Amino acid sequence: MTAAGYSHRFDPPMALICLRLRVAFNAHPTCCQQTRDEMRFYSFKFGCMLALVCSVLVIWIKLIPSNGGAAALSDLQTLYQHLSVAEELGGQVSKDLNSILDQLRNMSKTANSTNNTTISTVFNETLKQPTGDSDQQTFLQPNIYLYMPHLKKHPDSLVPNIVLGQGRRGVSIVLGIPTVKREKQSYLVNTLSSLLYSLTPSQHQDLLIIVFVAETDSEYVGSIAETIRQKFPKEVQSGLLEVVSPSLYYYPDFTNLKETFGDSKDRVKWRTKQNLDFSFLMLYAQDKGTYYVQLEDDVVAKANYYNDMKTFATQETSKPWLYLEFSQLGFIGKMFRTSDVPMIAEFFLMFHRDKPIDWLLDHILWVKVCNPEKDTKHCNEQKALLKQRYKPSLFQHVGLHSSLPGKLQHLKDKDFGKPKLYQAHNNPAAELSSNLKHYQQHSLERAYKGEDFFWALTPVQGDFIIFNFPRPIHISRYRFCNGNIEISGDKFYNTTVEVLPSNVSARDKIVTGLSYHYKKSDNDFIIIGAFENGVAEGEIEETLQPISALRLVVQSNSDVWALLSEVLIKV
Repeated sequence: MTAAGYSHRFDPPMALICLRLRVAFNAHPTCCQQTRDEMRFYSFKFGCMLALVCSVLVIWIKLIPSNGGAAALSDLQTLYQHLSVAEELGGQVSKDLNSILDQLRNMSKTANSTNNTTISTVFNETLKQPTGDSDQQTFLQPNIYLYMPHLKKHPDSLVPNIVLGQGRRGVSIVLGIPTVKREKQSYLVNTLSSLLYSLTPSQHQDLLIIVFVAETDSEYVGSIAETIRQKFPKEVQSGLLEVVSPSLYYYPDFTNLKETFGDSKDRVKWRTKQNLDFSFLMLYAQDKGTYYVQLEDDVVAKANYYNDMKTFATQETSKPWLYLEFSQLGFIGKMFRTSDVPMIAEFFLMFHRDKPIDWLLDHILWVKVCNPEKDTKHCNEQKALLKQRYKPSLFQHVGLHSSLPGKLQHLKDKDFGKPKLYQAHNNPAAELSSNLKHYQQHSLERAYKGEDFFWALTPVQGDFIIFNFPRPIHISRYRFCNGNIEISGDKFYNTTVEVLPSNVSARDKIVTGLSYHYKKSDNDFIIIGAFENGVAEGEIEETLQPISALRLVVQSNSDVWALLSEVLIKV
């Protein structure tokens, strides 16, 4: 057999041998590429061994003399058998590698599933802390450390301090209210009173108000929480109101901030911290409801704000809005889908040192829809599609003293209109008397006629308001309501509602204890009710009818003025 014939006869087996060597020593290239550094090392090692073996085979075959074909064939067949065994081993190695890869993938999926419990779309992780308090959660996201690298030094720097709260979730609307220590006047209690003023029982269950005390002074945080607990005990107990604060290590060093836009160093620090406050609050609130509404601690709300917001959001569901506006001022009254909150918060964190929060919000719209190749008009038209405006405005800014020391804010939303400060009713004829001194034109007579609200100086024990009827009348229902959306803190506290039955026998039954529903007061008056949460209302039983007089009696000294925004005596 010639050398040419030998080469022709054994070239196909040579190709098969090389192929089997590749299978044996580099059995699964895709698999190897997907493994970690150790897998890449073994792939490189197998490739080198394959190249070496093929080279040796080629040299060896060329050195075989033409008359040694039979012997060479025998040797090649032996080598072929050995390679077949190697191929089987390579196949087993490939299966083992696939199994290891599957395990690694499953472990990765499990870890991601565990970590992505609350903030899944932005920072990839939110882990529960290994503490006894199940309400503590932390934002352990890799990306946040790029914007706030100081957080790496303190593992607990993103754990919210939940001072008050019942862990309420699954509501329709979450209201976020950041508050800070002010040098002059705090508006927080009035803001909360305004938001709670007109809520129905069902709305109480479908709303969450989060007060974020953006301070690291534990004593101050505790004092705010205690004030809220005392002023709104039922709302705190039910879970409607929450109070949280940041950890001691959340805020960065503000001393090296770059001064921009002609702002002073103090103003740059103020707006930078404000951006961080809004971001923290949004991230904390984003898994607690369907919509998140950003407010401030110095606003008042219209009476039907909750229903108006929910109805408008439902109507706009099919539109591609990023946020709904319920006030035209700054960042007040902006509603977001909670599914969008992580993206928005990350944008704020990314540029928290650079611009105020309302400017950053507008930049998000620009990034999303504005074409640099088109003019400003086209950009504004596209941005308008991502924000829908509700009119008239539902929230009004009332604070005069800004949280920035020395700054006065005269911001007013012109679309808010004139708020309704009293409820008018057509009451029966009566002679009115009181020892309370009213303020300016806000008299009891005007309030009874439905022309104004009654506003009196600080009540003391024994003060009274009496409605004497010229002739005894049947009163089916009464209602007295404290405060209004602008002056929500002035109320009648520990004040009873009392009636004077004209029927002597009815009075005698009360006196002798035959009717256990009521208690006797002085001058034959009967106590039938009292103010609770700013309202005194009820019906009067037939056994007490007709009524000669009705009065309100203050049972203890008060610390504030008193205001009646509604006086109803229905016959």
